[in-house]
Amino acid sequence: MLEPFPNINEVVFKDKFVERYSKLTDFEAFRKHSLSYPRKSIRVNTLKISVADLKKRLSNNWKLTQIPWCKEGFWIEGERRDIGNLPEHVLGYIYVQEAASMIPPIVLQPEPGEIILDMCAAPGSKTTQIAQYMKNEGVLVTNDLTVERLAALAVNVQRMGITNEIITRMPGHRFKEFEFDRILVDAPCSGTGTINKSIKTIEMWNPDMVRRLSANQKQLLVTAFNNLKQGGTIVYSTCTMEPEEDECVVDFLVNKYGAKVEKIDLDIKRSEPITEFEGKTYSDEVKKCLRIWPQDNGTEGFFVAKLRKV
Repeated sequence: MLEPFPNINEVVFKDKFVERYSKLTDFEAFRKHSLSYPRKSIRVNTLKISVADLKKRLSNNWKLTQIPWCKEGFWIEGERRDIGNLPEHVLGYIYVQEAASMIPPIVLQPEPGEIILDMCAAPGSKTTQIAQYMKNEGVLVTNDLTVERLAALAVNVQRMGITNEIITRMPGHRFKEFEFDRILVDAPCSGTGTINKSIKTIEMWNPDMVRRLSANQKQLLVTAFNNLKQGGTIVYSTCTMEPEEDECVVDFLVNKYGAKVEKIDLDIKRSEPITEFEGKTYSDEVKKCLRIWPQDNGTEGFFVAKLRKV
């Protein structure tokens, strides 16, 4: 059940935002879900504990409901809200992670022994999930730009018991002459799928910012493609609902570099990808991408594309 913010009627969306998003989705449904508290969820860290044992530890005080698309993921309910203070969190048995955020590492399908890059990794929810699926075997290069974000990443890597990870600090587009089996590009974005995390997103939003972000995302994705082994996989993801940052970026890589888009098969409600926006028509390949609005599953909004270098 949705729990709306207490000041929901005081939140004002910009006219341009309302006009734009009314063309893309049911704006009232989007607004309602964007201004409600997110449902709490956790991911079990199987590097340290089994799912069954973790459920036993929490069974007395917490109700766990399986997240359909992630076998280690659960929505969690209890009298307390401070999940981050649980001993299980401190010990690295769980990661407090939004349910939709668990999707990109699942789609990436990392395997033990591979060489993988997480280009924009901090604070670490997805990168620790990737390491979990790699079973601490192989090499996971985790990169981000700022010291503050890397500090949070390092703490989470240590807490979760990860030993196959190398942390780097540089702009993502500086990677060159590497060969990775798989790359996650969880790109910096305008975040319009996560307004319930920060109302400031509405204040900061403007079309010029979206265009600047789109240009940066294309650069990151091209860099990833150039550092990918033949036959390798890139997962491109954002938590924005902006077509210019989502389908448009994928369309660019398909048309300019010949990337192949693969269909994402997950047990999740989804919306149709955007194939035309503001006079521009995108490749039919974008229809294989995963577009999730907040109102689709009561989660954050997310966009995920699985790309292969052929």
